Formats: sequence, C-alpha cells, structure tokens
Amino acid sequence: MIRPYFLLVALVMAWGWAQPLAALETKARTAFVLDYTTGTVLLEKNADVAIPPASMSKLMTIYMVFEALRDGRLTLDERLPVSTAATKYRGSTMFLKPGEKVRVEDLIKGVIVLSGNDACVVLAEALAGSEAEFARAMTERARQLGMTQSRFANSNGWPDPGQRMSARDLVTLATRIIRDFPEYYRFFSIREFAFDNRAPANRYNRNPLLKMSIGADGLKTGHTEEAGFGLVGSAKRKGRRVVIMISGLESARDRATEGAKLINWAFRQFTLKEVLKAGQVVGSADVWLGKQAKVDLKVTDNLKMLLPASAGKQLKGEIRLKSPVAAPIRKGQKIATLTITVPDLKTVTVPLVAAQPVEKAGFAARMGLSAQILAAKVMQLAN
Repeated sequence: MIRPYFLLVALVMAWGWAQPLAALETKARTAFVLDYTTGTVLLEKNADVAIPPASMSKLMTIYMVFEALRDGRLTLDERLPVSTAATKYRGSTMFLKPGEKVRVEDLIKGVIVLSGNDACVVLAEALAGSEAEFARAMTERARQLGMTQSRFANSNGWPDPGQRMSARDLVTLATRIIRDFPEYYRFFSIREFAFDNRAPANRYNRNPLLKMSIGADGLKTGHTEEAGFGLVGSAKRKGRRVVIMISGLESARDRATEGAKLINWAFRQFTLKEVLKAGQVVGSADVWLGKQAKVDLKVTDNLKMLLPASAGKQLKGEIRLKSPVAAPIRKGQKIATLTITVPDLKTVTVPLVAAQPVEKAGFAARMGLSAQILAAKVMQLAN
C-alpha cells in the first residue's frame, strides 16, 4: 500500500518582492505601526517595553466607559457628580467644580478632546466607586484584552511608577476601540470642545494629526517629563486603516512630524493587492485509485495581501498536502494549504480545495494498479 507523504510545492505568482523591506528610522524611543485592515505589523521599535503612557492611558478609561454604555450601565445623557478628589488633579482639566453634575457625553469629550484628568476621575468613580478600584479594574481588563505589559495606578495617566503600558499594548487597545465601538469612535475626530466656555483657550483637540490632510481621525496624545511626547494615532485612506504609536519624543513638533511621517510611510510604501481570485487553480495533487490521476487545487475566496509598493516580479508560495489523495474526492473537499510569506511582513495561509470531483476507479483499474505495485515489490526484493 502506498503511504501518503507530505509534499511541498513552490509556486510563483504575480505580485512579489525584490528584497526584504528596510525598516524606517524614527526619532521615537518606542514605536509601533500596524496595518489595521490586514493585521500586518509594519514597524516596531522597543514595542514591548513597559513605559509611562501619560495621557495615552486615558484610552483604557474610555474603552471601559464605552463598554458601560454598550451594556447599559451608563447613558450619554446621564449626569454624574463631581467629587472633590476629581478637582484636585492639575495638568489638563475641564475645570470641573465640586458638587456639580456633568453629562457623560460631555465628560467623554472632556477626556478625548481636552484630555481632562478631572473628567477621568468622575467617570472612574461612577463605574467603580473609587479611582483606586477603577485602576485595579483597568489592569484586569487590560490582561483580558491581551495587553500583557499594562498596569494602572490611576484613571488618567498622572505620573506614577505603577502606571505602565507598551507601544504594542496601546495599539492593541486602539484597534479594539475602533473595532468594538464604531458608534462612539466619532468622538475622537472632534477638533474643538468649549465646555461651558470655562477656558476658551483650552478647547482644541491636542491630536496634531487631525489638522493635517492625511486621513487622521483619532486617537490620543500624551506628555510628561518622564515619558516625553507621545501619540496613539489612526488614519484611513481608500479603505485601508493604519494605527501608530510613538513615544519618547522631545517636543510637540517632533511628535506631529514623526506621526505624520509614519502614517504617510505606511500608506505610500505598502499597497493592498489582490494576489488570488476565488476559484483560481494554483496547483494539482496526485490521486490514489481514482478515475483521474490528478485533481486540481483551487482557492475558495479572493486573497488580498499587503505588499511593499516597490515589489519585484515574483511572489513565492508553498503548497503543503498529503499526496497521493485517496479517491473518491468531493468537489470543494479541503485537500491542502497554501502559505505565502512576504519577508518582514505577515505570513498568510489559506485552504486549497478540490476543483472537481474524482470518482473511485473501477474494480479492473484497481486490480491492475495493485498488480503493478506487487510487481514493483517483487523486483525490489529480487534486487
């Protein structure tokens, strides 16, 4: 009896690369760039180092507030009381007053647009009773989201040795906000919010990317003496979205320049290409005891991949299957897998199925093949 064996077949397809992609240099001490559409990591620099996130950690507070809105534990029109503890924070604030009640929607805008430290505390106390308890809940929820380098001591990113996040964690969080709460993500593109006209000069969104014509629509900046200037940003162009994180920059100008540079690089240096069409035949497999000796292998769906814009002439793939495939074979039966690897980018594996059915061979054909195998065995023993 012939035993199936694993067979690797090299393929050559349109769209490819000439050589591995050279990494982009950035002034940021930590950086991470993700193609949100395909999940492809385009750049990482010290991406898993736990750093002070400053006000970028407010994204975790906002994520948990959005969860509360989704679950009905908060409503946008609900008014929350402002505690004395909330008003003791300095830095960026909404200038809230002890004892007043503020709408949840205004508090959300206050956190996102004005980076209000006081607004974060009001929301934290409403959800967990105290800011300390909310910080513990933030850390636990971050772990559940796969953010392994994140821990929190407060709701707003006020400097504390217990407040740490990594670049990868911040991008993970940003992508979850975009994906899980499209109905609320609109808040991040608000450029101006003059809450009760309390501080007319403090009404502009601190995200510098929103003022540039690069497709930016969120998320959050951060700055402390220890952390330097940082940014989690996202932009969308022609159906593609990119999410970036940078930190450790020396000035707000550097933050804006580096953020725009990374976003433009991600869109200009990579393109989304249709590599294979649904139903396209990419190879064949030998058939054991079938009416046909081979069966065509095809992909089931269109396959798009993110590729370097400066691609070469060939894209190589690899088919992995057990061969020969025993008949009968159904049309659409999964037979193999196709793996395509772009150097320094994401590896994609898709199933391959039978393009046509193959019936089992008749009795005479099977006996004839068995006789051939037996004769081959005899010859082998004789030698």
